[in-house]
Amino acid sequence: MDHKHSSSCHCAVKQTSVNQTLSELDFERGIWSAALNGETKRIEKLLAKGTDPNALDTSGYTALHYACRNNNEDIATLLLSHGADINITTRSGGASPLHRAAYMGHVRLTKFLLNKGANPSLQDTDGKTALHKASEKGWTEICRLLYEADPSVSHLRDTRGMTAAELVPADNPELKNSYHIQLNLCVVIDWIMFDVTVIAVWFRLGRNGCNRTSSS
Repeated sequence: MDHKHSSSCHCAVKQTSVNQTLSELDFERGIWSAALNGETKRIEKLLAKGTDPNALDTSGYTALHYACRNNNEDIATLLLSHGADINITTRSGGASPLHRAAYMGHVRLTKFLLNKGANPSLQDTDGKTALHKASEKGWTEICRLLYEADPSVSHLRDTRGMTAAELVPADNPELKNSYHIQLNLCVVIDWIMFDVTVIAVWFRLGRNGCNRTSSS
């Protein structure tokens, strides 16, 4: 009885090991490894043979995710030119290529993705935008780029109810201050817009009153 149980366990472990090896081989031979290692020529050959640039590996990542993680703008450009989805998200975590670039601190690549149409308001399964990811790492310049692309993302909250500003490390006063300045500026703009609206309504009512007086 014990012998049979032992054999069964051994087979299960062996099967798991084989599956992992096949998975690793699939990754190494695929477009994902080429993107991770910066192998432009191999990617070109794979794409020419019909490889789907949006194919997910066993971990749920695309080649574009790996290119963005490793700050490879040339490969990102190549993949996008062959139909890669710039806003595709990972299967489990819901991270976009912009999430990866922002989290890793790649300023130029983040700007490139935004210019190509990456959506800064996308939230992963934790409710975090790329701005959340950059904020928690303290990447000031990337936070600025993301905020300028869409100021409304600064108001989005993750699943814990946190805004990007609330995730800034305590040892980064520069970034914390920039969020306070932006917040105050938004308040001022809101008040200005409110005043303009009130004045416009008042002016319209005044004109209508004058018109009625003239008619009578």
